[in-house]
Amino acid sequence: MKFKNFLIACILALSFIQCGSSKKPFQFTIETGQEDHKYHLGETLTANIITKDKRPIQKVIYNFQGINKEVQASESLSLKLDNLLLGVHPIKATVFTEGGNFTSIANITVLNNKTPKVYSYEIVNTYPHNTKHYTQGLEIKNGILYESAGHFGASKLLKKELVTGKTIKEHAFEKKYFAEGITIVDDKLHLLTWKQHLGFTFDLETLKQEGSFEYDKSKEGWGICFDGKNTIYKSDGTTKIWKLDAKTLEEKGYIQITTNKSIKKKFNELEWVNGKIYANTWMKDGIAIINPENGAIEGIINCKGLREKVGVSSEDNDKVLNGIAYKKDTDQLYITGKYWKSLFEIKVIE
Repeated sequence: MKFKNFLIACILALSFIQCGSSKKPFQFTIETGQEDHKYHLGETLTANIITKDKRPIQKVIYNFQGINKEVQASESLSLKLDNLLLGVHPIKATVFTEGGNFTSIANITVLNNKTPKVYSYEIVNTYPHNTKHYTQGLEIKNGILYESAGHFGASKLLKKELVTGKTIKEHAFEKKYFAEGITIVDDKLHLLTWKQHLGFTFDLETLKQEGSFEYDKSKEGWGICFDGKNTIYKSDGTTKIWKLDAKTLEEKGYIQITTNKSIKKKFNELEWVNGKIYANTWMKDGIAIINPENGAIEGIINCKGLREKVGVSSEDNDKVLNGIAYKKDTDQLYITGKYWKSLFEIKVIE
């Protein structure tokens, strides 16, 4: 019993020594020049330290999107928001004072500084499309159309004739998979699944499955496109479009998609067109033109009128615009929708 009491006394003494020698927290908040912490590209972000602690501040180091900036105690942060990513990003302030250094974080929203341009379209050609196919992804290469069709129990990867819409070859998926977007890298085709956290790789010629890849931090599989160089872009239904290494398919970061007013989400089918990401927005009759460098929506193609041409009601949620394919060598753009009877070649006009 004496030994037990001695042990307890030692533990209590040790705890007292540790508490007595620990740093007293320096509590503070970051105050910016905007009440809601919202800025536009090109504006200047300002920040100050707000605290009731009387200990003198020696210096403050701010970090925002990888930029470190040191200021003295009496100074404010002043940072021009040029060439930065849009969306919500943390700003971290580290205060150096008596007893050590202490950190606090606030979220800053950076919006684009320009209103998206609005474009219309004109129909160049109309081709038949199978009304049984719930279009998820669309690609064209060497005059052959590749399409993924969704729904549990009905998901397929299809190889089609462009002019006739006839299926040349198909790969059917197990009932547990819901096929989503597709993209082509050299002689391989990558296909996403919706909620299974898994993608598949196929031989482009035979549609034979050759491998699979798992998602990392992205939540789901929606749309996907390839920039023709080193990066694949993948949407997951959130405000983020993820950047994947084209060789390893590993997630390397993301962009957040914004206008000059707000952050957007629900980007479905993606296509790489002349250095921009063209994206269907789920349930919308338009295509967003996205800058892949910072996430800005630079334009919107208004596709209203196409539903009526294929005899689809605006209330029919299953038959929405979805599917974009681009033929780079001839600058031809093709679009369709889920269960639509037609695939359209269109020309974008301002």
